[in-house]
Amino acid sequence: MTREIAHAGTGMSGVAAGIRSFLAGLRWVVRNPGWWFLGLVPALLALVLYVLAFVLLALHVGDLTRLVTPFAEGWPEGLRGVFRFLVGVLIFGTGLVIAIKTYVSVTLVIGDPFYEKLSERVERDMGGLPEAPEVSLWRSIARSVRDSVVIMLWVAALTIPLFVLGFVPVIGQTVVPVLGALVSGFFLAVELTGLPMERRGLLRRDRFTILRRNLGAALGFGVVAFLIFLIPLAVVVTMPAAVAGSVVLVRTLVPEPEPEPDAAADGSPALPPERR
Repeated sequence: MTREIAHAGTGMSGVAAGIRSFLAGLRWVVRNPGWWFLGLVPALLALVLYVLAFVLLALHVGDLTRLVTPFAEGWPEGLRGVFRFLVGVLIFGTGLVIAIKTYVSVTLVIGDPFYEKLSERVERDMGGLPEAPEVSLWRSIARSVRDSVVIMLWVAALTIPLFVLGFVPVIGQTVVPVLGALVSGFFLAVELTGLPMERRGLLRRDRFTILRRNLGAALGFGVVAFLIFLIPLAVVVTMPAAVAGSVVLVRTLVPEPEPEPDAAADGSPALPPERR
């Protein structure tokens, strides 16, 4: 099936289209609280896993600090204590950054069956489900895991240099946070549009292509989601809205093809254009 890619506009018009998509998803879950609660289940499960991971990290951060700083054993006690405290803070901070960057990916993997149903319901409310290729549940989950790993590697490859640049005076406090939000927002859009894109037979490479061509819409949607997700616990509450909004965004960027008529108005078979 051939699909055309609509352009949501360039510049601020594209950004506005992306923001409207997210807000439309938010309105949808407000009108459908039952589906919102269903969408909270995987987000809460992921939150519990991350809280447990951070409790374990806090309990063993001292052991990890000593493990990575064996060279400090012979230092004066005061200097060794201060140094290892700073290393412990760095380890805990790194864990926090990793959690922020991976939470959505883990939630989408855990909640694949939940969000698939929610996404389908939004599609129906917006005009009906597209013709989807048959994919088994386990194959869908495996693909989701693979895509999440690839996206996380891309995010790491781009955010690590930004993390280093963050220590550069002025640039690190002005330009780098903006670039970080743009990078994180784009990849959030890539992740969140996975379900509605795959329903249209569009895989990860297609997703990147479509969102790059509509960069304004992708950033408008993704950066809003990223900024909201930075608010403590907001990511849990708004994940269903982000999933619903991703359907709106995809239906904007990848409209359903018009069906070709197979019969004339009087019921006779339609002729090719050159024979009419």
